[in-house]
This record gives sequence, structure tokens and C-alpha cells, in this order.
Amino acid sequence: MPVASPERYLANLNPAQREAVLHTEGPLLVIAGAGSGKTRVLTHRVAHLISAVGVKPNEILAITFTNKAAGEMRERLTNMLGPLSRAIWILTFHAACGRMLRAEAERLGYRSNFTIYDSQDQLRLVKQCLEELEKDPKRFVPRGIHAQISNAKNQLVTPAMYTERVASFYDQTVAEVYELYQRRLHASNAVDFDDMLMLTVEVLERFPDARTRWQKAFRYVLVDEYQDTNHAQYRLLQLLAESHQNVCAVGDPDQCLIAGTMVTMADGTKKPIEHVCVGDEVLSCLGSGAFGPARVTRT
Repeated sequence: MPVASPERYLANLNPAQREAVLHTEGPLLVIAGAGSGKTRVLTHRVAHLISAVGVKPNEILAITFTNKAAGEMRERLTNMLGPLSRAIWILTFHAACGRMLRAEAERLGYRSNFTIYDSQDQLRLVKQCLEELEKDPKRFVPRGIHAQISNAKNQLVTPAMYTERVASFYDQTVAEVYELYQRRLHASNAVDFDDMLMLTVEVLERFPDARTRWQKAFRYVLVDEYQDTNHAQYRLLQLLAESHQNVCAVGDPDQCLIAGTMVTMADGTKKPIEHVCVGDEVLSCLGSGAFGPARVTRT
């Protein structure tokens, strides 16, 4: 299937969308409300880069937040570009990091066939660590401990860094579990979901040749729903685009979380956001990379 004329991918775009699609070099931030065509801008921009600028499909990394969104973007680009779309990296943050990490795993002492622990595997390992450290699971709820570890990783806080920030006996226990949890993962040649981001960032930060490799691999980086990025995801984008600055982000800072979004409560359990009420205690960022319980004052 031949690629259509470059002008085709500019047709039916409003002036603002057209401007965003034509801005091919350097950083670009598109801020717009729901239903304004933000994802349309991304797909048409990818098509324009390939058909008009001559960018190779495998030099483009398009990141979404869900597998569903990645599938929808893939379908749109297949309709626009045909077989050329197969080589484009259209993935979630975790899927993209998983591919990069398998190529670089040995640098961090892992084998490339590492296992990815799901949420149940992670919780089971936390329970084992608590038992090994002789901590009371009634006082130190495994789900709560796991939530603290997960949030630490999303802030790129290592076990050593977490230990330095200990401010209470509870924090000290989390630090001990976190350190043992990571050692057990490594010994099993396993990572959890949060490791996929944190370890990929570590590789890019510690090894200049790896950083250069992936910067050259992805000449253009695009990310959807940018307002939802956490610190680890932001740092990943920063590292990948450091040399060429060709990063395009679209988002809506005023966007509310959709119904069904799971909120981590203070005790580590999760609750759909629409069921969270005033007075509930949730796990929240307290500043300076610390997390802890905070009371909901308004919904």
C-alpha cells in the first residue's frame, strides 16, 4: 500500500492542528481540552513525519498510557500508512521500557529473559519479606507497604535513598522491606512493573553509550495524555529526547480522572475514584519525594 500524498495528512485539520503537525523539529507541547483532536494531531503528525519529512517508521516512538489507546493509535496509523505503520513503536510506557530493558538487562546484572512480576506476585513477595524480617502483617499491612514501594519507584527513589529519608518507625520498616524486596527480585531475575521504568532510566543515566543508542533509535518521541506522567516517566522522556529535543507531548492539565480510576487508600487497598469520599484517607505525595496518608477534604 503506497503512502498517500503528504498533503492528505494536512487536510481536514484546523489551523491550530495543522500548525502542530507541521512543527517537526524541536519540542512541542499541545494543550487542549477533551474532544479537541489531540490524538488526531499525534497520528497525523506521525504520518506527516514519514510521508513528507522522510523519517523512517522505526525511528518514531509514540507512547500512550493504556494498551487500548496504543491499539487505537495503531489502527488509525495502519489505515493511514498501511504496512509502514508496523515498524512504528506505538506502546505504553511499560511496554516500551520492557523492550529497551531486555536489550540492556545485563548491564544491571539481569538476564534478558527476566520475569515480570504481576501485582499478585509483588504482594506475595512483600508478605515473604515481612515474614523474613519478623514484622507483624497486622501492623504493617502488606498492601500499604507495597504501595509505598511502588510510589517510591515512581519517584525514582532507590532503597538507599528511601533509607536516608526515614522519618518514623513505619518508614524504617518500609525501607527494610524495600531493600530486601529488591534483593529478592534481583536474585530471581525478576522485575516488577515499576522497575521497568526505574531500571530503564537507570541504564540511560549510568551508561552514556546506551543513552546514545536509544536517542539515535528514536529521532522523534511523542506522548499522549502527558498530564498523567509521573516523575519516572518524565525523566525517561527527558533522557530519550536529550540530544535532538524532538519530543511532542499532548495533554490537558484540567482533565479529571475518569470513573473507575483506582485510588490507593492509606491502608494500601484500592478504591474506584468515584467511591472516594470526603474524610477518607488516601496515599498521597507529601513533598520532597515522601508519601503518606492524607485526608480527602473535597470531591
